[in-house]
Formats: sequence, C-alpha cells, structure tokens
Amino acid sequence: MPMASEDIEAMIVEAFPDAVVEITDLAGDGDHYAAKVTSAAFAGMNRVKQHQAVYAALKGKMGGELHALQLTTAVPE
Repeated sequence: MPMASEDIEAMIVEAFPDAVVEITDLAGDGDHYAAKVTSAAFAGMNRVKQHQAVYAALKGKMGGELHALQLTTAVPE
C-alpha cells in the first residue's frame, strides 16, 4: 500500500517540529515523492547526515511503504 504524502510530512514534522516540508508526488502513484525539508536542526550537519536524519524520521518506511523519495534538505536562512 502506498504511503500518503500527509503521513510522510507528519513523520518528518514529528522529528523536526520547526521543519518546513514541501512534498511532491512525482509520478501520481503515491509511491514516488520528492521532499524538500528545511529545518534549523540541520545546522552543522553535512548533507549526508541531514538525509540520514530524515530517513530515520521515516522509521523504516523507506523501501517498504515508501518506494522512492527524492530528498532535498536545507537550513533556514
């Protein structure tokens, strides 16, 4: 069963309460998403650590319910 974009956003915001999350369904199938996550929590982290933190927030859903996630992370300006 595909994962709803609202569920993805909720899990990310639960882990990063200050996050601004923008999610786009890339294929219209509920299986391939792009997410831009902006959070002050990423300050001092390199890009790999930022992405690992977001994947950790998804609690093992990547590769299962969530097939593909094109991830962009940023620190607020």
